[in-house]
Amino acid sequence: MSLIGPRPVAEYVAKASERVEPKYALRSLVLPGITGWAQVTSGYASTTEEEIEKLSYDLYYIKNLSFDLDLIVLFKTIRTVVFGTGAR
Repeated sequence: MSLIGPRPVAEYVAKASERVEPKYALRSLVLPGITGWAQVTSGYASTTEEEIEKLSYDLYYIKNLSFDLDLIVLFKTIRTVVFGTGAR
């Protein structure tokens, strides 16, 4: 596990999401993280449809993986934790 990357989900959520969208498995191309682009951009997903929507953010992160993007995620995470603003 790393500091930044697609957050892992429960196995039953992953399987349900993969049945709806086979590309969901692509999230595992990088190490999972404690925080990620999907978390600071869209927040919590309570349904499979919302989880599939968050997939687009995770795939964006994987495609654009860079130190700069990691710094943006880190600063947005700190802002959310300290000030309570941003995605939840």
